[in-house]
Amino acid sequence: MRRVRYEHTGGPLFVEEAPVPEPGPGELLVRCEAVGVTLPVVRKVTEAAEPIALGGEIAGEVTAVGAGVTRFRAGDRVTGLCFGHGYADFAPLHEAMASPVPDGVSAVDAVALVRSGLVALGALEAARPAPGEAVLVTAAASGVGHLAVQLARVRDAGRVVGAVSCAAKTGFVRSLGADEVFRYDDGDWGEPVDYVLDAVGGDLLTPALAALAPGGRLVAYSSGGGTVQAYDLLVGAKSVIGFQMARIARGEPERYERWRRELWRLFGEGAVRPAVHGEFALEDVAKAHAVIESRGNLGKVVLRP
Repeated sequence: MRRVRYEHTGGPLFVEEAPVPEPGPGELLVRCEAVGVTLPVVRKVTEAAEPIALGGEIAGEVTAVGAGVTRFRAGDRVTGLCFGHGYADFAPLHEAMASPVPDGVSAVDAVALVRSGLVALGALEAARPAPGEAVLVTAAASGVGHLAVQLARVRDAGRVVGAVSCAAKTGFVRSLGADEVFRYDDGDWGEPVDYVLDAVGGDLLTPALAALAPGGRLVAYSSGGGTVQAYDLLVGAKSVIGFQMARIARGEPERYERWRRELWRLFGEGAVRPAVHGEFALEDVAKAHAVIESRGNLGKVVLRP
């Protein structure tokens, strides 16, 4: 089979031949039909001290199952987060991280919706929103952000505000249901909001926190890091909440399953639609990473093994 690898920090990425892996205990072996490209994986290639296996979001058909697997069998279509080599023709997927794909749904839609949608929905719930409250979504055109905008609207947000890196993304975010869209470098992000869903971190934490009304909540779910001054929280009685999807998937499977069912329901009703910026062949993985690095994507970037 083919898989993508690199030998030192920063790449280059290349496709090599490798043996098809055997599923271990509790694992599924999936023939990958679509693989999601995410900023955390791109950052690991450019920043990790040692080369890592390029895992991530995959969707495809189960071809074999390991010992102890009870929920799936060969022939099932699934999507989920792979911690091994996911940029490949075949990839291992732990049963706990797998979700069934309904009949008639494409692998591309599945990989664009489920993992990113679970993160968006989980971050939204972590904010404990009340109906009618105003929300600001940073990275609003990203794979997760564009779903967060739609989910906030579905969940009865009173005002949905998007923040993006450039003016070229504003029309796209408005088309998702945002009432207002601002660029990061705008001096004013409009009226204060009740909660922020932040996927950027770093230097953007300061203006994102400033955008909160007194008593507001910021949910941080990015890999960008950043520092928050305690005094900034104190004077506005504001709070910062960290959210990590892996903790929910591993420790709260019932909640994970409830969110998954809600996403498929909303998708089936047409209330939430994943957008795909582009599909790339496995051999064009460097081009796919370049799109993410440039922050130029409107929606999800997908590899097609």
